[in-house]
Amino acid sequence: MILQYFILMLGSISVSCSKDNPELPLEKAVYRNFQSIAAFEKTWDSLSVIADSVVRKNQMGELWDSLKINNQLPFAIHDTVVFMYKGKSEPYWAGDFNGWGSETTGWKGKRIGNSDFWWLKKQFPPDARLDYKVVVGNSWILDPSNPQIQYSGWGPNSQLTMPEWIFPAETELHQGVISGSLSEIQQIQSNSTNLGYKVNYRVYLPYNYASTDRMPVIYVTDGHEYADAKLGAMTIILDNLIYEGIIGPVIAVFVDPRNPANGENRRMDEYRANIRFVNFLADELVNKIDENYKTLQSSHERAILGTSLGGWNAAYTGFHRSEKFGLIGIHSPAFDDAILNSFENSEKLDLKLFMSTGTIYDTQLKATAMRDILQAKGYDLNYIEVNQGHSWGNWRGLTDAALIWFFSRNP
Repeated sequence: MILQYFILMLGSISVSCSKDNPELPLEKAVYRNFQSIAAFEKTWDSLSVIADSVVRKNQMGELWDSLKINNQLPFAIHDTVVFMYKGKSEPYWAGDFNGWGSETTGWKGKRIGNSDFWWLKKQFPPDARLDYKVVVGNSWILDPSNPQIQYSGWGPNSQLTMPEWIFPAETELHQGVISGSLSEIQQIQSNSTNLGYKVNYRVYLPYNYASTDRMPVIYVTDGHEYADAKLGAMTIILDNLIYEGIIGPVIAVFVDPRNPANGENRRMDEYRANIRFVNFLADELVNKIDENYKTLQSSHERAILGTSLGGWNAAYTGFHRSEKFGLIGIHSPAFDDAILNSFENSEKLDLKLFMSTGTIYDTQLKATAMRDILQAKGYDLNYIEVNQGHSWGNWRGLTDAALIWFFSRNP
């Protein structure tokens, strides 16, 4: 959305400093209203050449304060954004948009005159949403001028939201919604034929589980992150969709790839075309869940969902064990050529699939290749592309689409 709330004000309004915003001024600066990027740049350029250094510093600082206080940084209109940084050292920006620094040319800030202000102008699709950090020297920091945060598996990042991006409202619990329950950590010992070690998992039950007959189940890899409100927010999404009747009651099994003994993440081994992990899911974990919960046990009522390597695993699971998993959910798949060839060179399987990818430094190339294969064979596929990168901000905003595709009450 184009930010509309800059208005001219006379005088100043007192605001207090806070621990979280140490640069917040004691008085609220006069608001500025910019209708274009050109006007924004022209204003900064005109201030930077004021001869009186005190006046120049004060007026540039006043403009900075008005932008920062009113959440106008980075400053975006239509498809153009201006990143800004205040400091002595030259910054550059790294994030979803440049492979987190793998592409450095063209991402350094330009000093505005002789000031402590730096800027960088870039263009993105008007509905893009991207994670990033500011790099100053050897330090990768959150953007001090931007309060928007998106968490990743490695902690918080700053978030750029372009004007037409729409916040995924389903990721926050709606008013009046009754939440389901998420179990404490449970554990299963896999047999020696499959994994030969212990695996943790948690089970989500919908709010109306006790009064409902058998229901479908979705198995979720990287389950500790999908269930985290700051990352996947999937239990919140399930709460909203189920309570509001958009989907029917669903059980979710969040499978944790971390070693219960030492926390080591085993996803790199488990999710990369590992038939032992697939058979563990299909023959051990599924059986345990079916024995202990009110589940529908048809493959058409059993889903698997994963992201990145987990998306590869979901497709691999569907290919090898379609008699157990008929609903295949894939976020930003880190496919290899072998899984593409497997689907291309086989007969059509009894699968219904959801697949999504970002278009900015994500998995679009392999995802579109798989899309074309699946569509050519006549698979029931819902495929979505969004102008985002490889991040939880992308995946959490599309989890509802997968759930609705599989479990909608109005198919």
